[in-house]
Amino acid sequence: MMNPRGPIDEVRLRQAVLVANLPTLTMVLFQLTGDERWLQDPYRPQRARGLGPNDSGGFPPDVADVIRLNAVSAIVEWSRGAPPVVPVPEPELLKQMLSICMGEEIPDEYERLMREEMGFVPAPKTEPVQAGDFSVVIIGAGISGMIAAIRLKEAGIPFVILERNPDVGGVWLTNSYPGAGVDTPSYLYSFSFFPRNWSTHFGKRDEMVEYLHEVADHFELRRSIVFETEVETAVYDESAQRWTVSSRDRNGATQEFTGNAVISAVGLFNKPKLPQIPGMDSFEGPIFHTAQWQDGLDLAGKRVAVVGTGASAMQVVPAVADEVANLTVFQRSPQWIGASDEYFAPVPEDVHWLMENVPNYHAWYRFRLAWVFNDRVHASLKIDPDWKHSDRSLNAVNDGHRRYFTRHLTSQLEDRPDLIEKCLPHYPPFGKRMLLDNGWFAALKKDNVELVTDGVSEVTRTGVVSSAGEEFDADVIVLSTGFDASRYLQPIEVIGRGGRSLRDTWGDDDATAYLGITTPGFPNLFFMYGPNTNSGAGGSYFFIGESQGRYIVELITRMVREGHGAVECRVEPHDRWVREIDAEHSQMVWSHPGMSTYYRNSQGRVVTNSPYRVVDYWAMTHDPDLADFVTEPVSVTAIADAAGARAG
Repeated sequence: MMNPRGPIDEVRLRQAVLVANLPTLTMVLFQLTGDERWLQDPYRPQRARGLGPNDSGGFPPDVADVIRLNAVSAIVEWSRGAPPVVPVPEPELLKQMLSICMGEEIPDEYERLMREEMGFVPAPKTEPVQAGDFSVVIIGAGISGMIAAIRLKEAGIPFVILERNPDVGGVWLTNSYPGAGVDTPSYLYSFSFFPRNWSTHFGKRDEMVEYLHEVADHFELRRSIVFETEVETAVYDESAQRWTVSSRDRNGATQEFTGNAVISAVGLFNKPKLPQIPGMDSFEGPIFHTAQWQDGLDLAGKRVAVVGTGASAMQVVPAVADEVANLTVFQRSPQWIGASDEYFAPVPEDVHWLMENVPNYHAWYRFRLAWVFNDRVHASLKIDPDWKHSDRSLNAVNDGHRRYFTRHLTSQLEDRPDLIEKCLPHYPPFGKRMLLDNGWFAALKKDNVELVTDGVSEVTRTGVVSSAGEEFDADVIVLSTGFDASRYLQPIEVIGRGGRSLRDTWGDDDATAYLGITTPGFPNLFFMYGPNTNSGAGGSYFFIGESQGRYIVELITRMVREGHGAVECRVEPHDRWVREIDAEHSQMVWSHPGMSTYYRNSQGRVVTNSPYRVVDYWAMTHDPDLADFVTEPVSVTAIADAAGARAG
């Protein structure tokens, strides 16, 4: 919390605090002064309702003015050299501050997590090793692959990234449909180690791509990436303790890459799920998935049909509704939608200034977002077996969520009772991915938009036929039908120990992995965004990805440092993990029978989501335990191969 820049611009500071998040500013004020009155009434913020940032903290204007005035004085004194009185809060004090900052009780276990995340203690940093001939192959240059690469580079371990697209960015590079953007606040949906002054509270697709490109440039990742090459197979050689990864470039040429370890960073949403609707090949106009949006497509004056009402449709429909002649939206089932006043709101330059110039402002602001969007609702997602209204909700709190979201829906559609009936879900809130209202309800009310709740039975040359037999003319058909999320790594063929196929091990759609990261029978193979690591309650994958990256690279550096040629997950911890995951899920909303969702596989087992809180998963992956693995020393063959490679 030392100031390297000298005295602060007091005029600018007085202007900036007028738009400050007051609960955040109050915590900064306490740390600078140590005055405990800032932790007591009337300076304790109220609990936020809904998902908004609660910038006012619920403070009356006179109290807000006192906070701002004193914060200016304290920040100015700090900038002139006065040391903060509480630079690093003691554990019990930090627990108290976290709860005061949010206006509600924060579980004690968050203290350890936030002490590290907020920079009050140094985050674990992998010490560089002498890698020698050790190397890693990473599959994918999206968020996960970049995290793994940055960690490996930090550790001094050579790697290559194989990426099928022409640049980094993963789903953000490929999903360029109108309205595409983030539904988690940008200041949370970003790398903890690479902040950015976001232009809007919820970043749009182009800014996300720009951000990820900046990260790749900053860490000089592109020199280690082979672009436009798609991995086809990965085969483990037990004697050499190495993987051979075969790929094919866009011209059809094949190439092999070898590495001691492989990190799969292919992501969860990389394979568009295309519906099998009779007649799709007969349609005379453009028909495509949202993830395959056609560059330069002009929708002006066109009749457009959108099949599906999930996350991508939620963004496409409001974005194109005023451009098209008419828009027909086919809904299989309605979605729960939360209000968001900040969805399109720009972040003021004064807020950027506060983030950059006021000590710990960014850390406290990010913590508030993390609590609201990560774990706040988790307890309400557990099934109460004594709850009498299990058809519509899980427990009393979840029923309160239902009333809250219903009020928003009815307030937006109060003049359209027909749409209220179509749009109100019958399953519990959070049973499917929660969505944010970005103008969805307003778009549905437009004269040129029609919401159809019948299924799609056929596509003709000129449009779509519903399951009720009604024909809808269309010039363009957009398939907003989600992704094939349960078939991890397919179509890549992965062969592990003893010629064992990963596809045979998992079956078609029943992937399992200890911590979502590693599977018995496949030494030195690690998954990011693997089975049961999706945060179904919402929140930022960046946090999960950073936890996994830390765990994987720490394991790899221990291999190098301690002379292990192979580490393979033991059967016992893997099977225990799966049993515990399934038992936890049996008590969670995603097992509720009232809806269908990509979270579950064809047998009804939840394969994508984690039943745990983010703080739990962080703790589980914080410190790898080699007792969970069978280890092998570096083999004679591996030593000979390495010597031969050096001689060659």
